[in-house]
Amino acid sequence: MNERIVALDAQAVRASVELADRVRPADLSRPTPCLGWTVYGLLAHMATQHYGFAAASTGDGDLARWKLRSLGDDPVASYRASAEHVMTAFGADGVLERMFPLPEFTSASAFPGAQAISFHFIDYVVHSWDLAKALGLEVDFPPELLDAALAVARAVPGGQARLAPGAAFAPALPWSGGSRLDEIVAILGRSPSWPS
Repeated sequence: MNERIVALDAQAVRASVELADRVRPADLSRPTPCLGWTVYGLLAHMATQHYGFAAASTGDGDLARWKLRSLGDDPVASYRASAEHVMTAFGADGVLERMFPLPEFTSASAFPGAQAISFHFIDYVVHSWDLAKALGLEVDFPPELLDAALAVARAVPGGQARLAPGAAFAPALPWSGGSRLDEIVAILGRSPSWPS
């Protein structure tokens, strides 16, 4: 999957942009499957992560790059710009051979490019689902992308790490039936039937 991860990540990011383009001002205060986050909060988090990962791809390990950003007067345009920024960064020659410092995760070590981009990839598969659910829409991913996302989701550590403050994902939820995407989000602590 290493050689395909940049393209798969770009697909997930583009899906999030297509969903963000459907956000209207009245939608910004809607709740999302991310506990405590509105649509605005989710978009701000997603944009911040794009800039943080883009900085990491150049070896910049400054934690300030991960500070939550304001989306200004046009949250959708700001989000779209952040997505273009990270896709450009990940499209650079040799990006998979670089080491990414990810201070929001750990200051102890950096991560190989393909692994770091896989972290970003699974985030944007799940956050695209989050945004779609918040807007009452569906998000469709091709089978190859979902196969890759399922492999990454299964590799995310479970146990006590999921209960720590600021954990990226909640503990896995029981799952049976449904779609491959439902399985992925359940593994990562989302209820496929949200908001019920």
